[in-house]
Amino acid sequence: MRVVANRWNATRTPSAGRLGCGGSQTSGSAATRAVLFLCMVIVLALAVIWGISSRRKTNAQLAQETQELAVPVVAVIHPKLGAPQQEIVLPGDMQPFTDAPIYARTNGYLKKWYVDIGARVKAGQLLAEIDAPEVDQQLQQARADLATAQVNLHLAEITATRYKELLKTESVAQQDVDNAIGNYDARNTAVASAQSNVKRLQEMQSFEKIYAPFDGVITARNTDIGALIDSGSSGGTARELFHIAAVYQLRVYVNVPQIYSANVRSGLRADLILNEFPGRKFEGTVVRNSGAIDSTTRTLLAEIDVNNPTGELKPGSYVEVHLKLPTSVTTFTLPVNATIFKSAGMQAATVKDGKTIALVPITPGRDFGAEIEVLAGLKAGDFVVVNPPDSLIDGEEVKILQPQPGTQRQP
Repeated sequence: MRVVANRWNATRTPSAGRLGCGGSQTSGSAATRAVLFLCMVIVLALAVIWGISSRRKTNAQLAQETQELAVPVVAVIHPKLGAPQQEIVLPGDMQPFTDAPIYARTNGYLKKWYVDIGARVKAGQLLAEIDAPEVDQQLQQARADLATAQVNLHLAEITATRYKELLKTESVAQQDVDNAIGNYDARNTAVASAQSNVKRLQEMQSFEKIYAPFDGVITARNTDIGALIDSGSSGGTARELFHIAAVYQLRVYVNVPQIYSANVRSGLRADLILNEFPGRKFEGTVVRNSGAIDSTTRTLLAEIDVNNPTGELKPGSYVEVHLKLPTSVTTFTLPVNATIFKSAGMQAATVKDGKTIALVPITPGRDFGAEIEVLAGLKAGDFVVVNPPDSLIDGEEVKILQPQPGTQRQP
């Protein structure tokens, strides 16, 4: 029995030992789990804190970027300073210095003409002859009437002289003498009237020959041999026989816009350019202007005279007139895409203090196509926005990108 008991004790002892050891291991595992749980909580808390901080930083950065993107970025330039002597180019109408239609002053048939279109004639040169037999006959009759009146005058003079001598001896009455003297005066007046009629018809006969009134070129011939000629220049069937133009000096008429009219004075030089003479300039001089602004076109009519000794310039031609006008007004030029057209008129968007938009009205001048002249509203140091958006308003905050290349401030 003792042996059996010892075996049982021997077998039970290790189990009891394992039980003791197992209790200690269980308590260590609980502590480890607690530490691990605490570590997990700390890590989780740190992750949450880092996430919140990162999100706040991202939100702040996003808000800043949104705010920055909300401010328009604009490109700016400086207006270019204009020249102290500005040149304007205007269309001109070239006309003869003297231009006249030639009409007949007597009726008849054209007997002969001596010049045709393009002929250069001198003053007093015979252009044509008219056959007017009625005038010739009337002149002959008038001369006969004058001769009759002169004979009657001579007889009245003799009678009056005789009666005056007889009156001295009281051989005739005073009444007879007065009648003789009155008859003489009447005959004298009749002679004067007949002489005037003869002179009138002689002038009419002289109109049978048509002469050039001045040196020039025949630009039209509207008659031919045998054509019926009617005197006068208006009404009926009368028409001009020739048209003559003085072309050795020409007049060029230009309409100067009102804004430049104050600088257009007599003596101002003008360069004339015609397409048919490439590379050449003809010099003219402003000689006069109308002195009044046309209320329809708001322009001043000016006349420019140009010499044409060789006749190469043709009246009626279109000419491009270059006028160099002195000006005391400072002008600038801007690209067309730097201007704003609104109901209030033409404006430019300028940037003040490097960040604020100011819409300023400008006064336009000449249009150069890609650029436009500005007469008032800008200064040399202004920053002008290029391609301003339609949404741009006065006082809006903007950011300047950078001045475009080649747009440095002009001196």
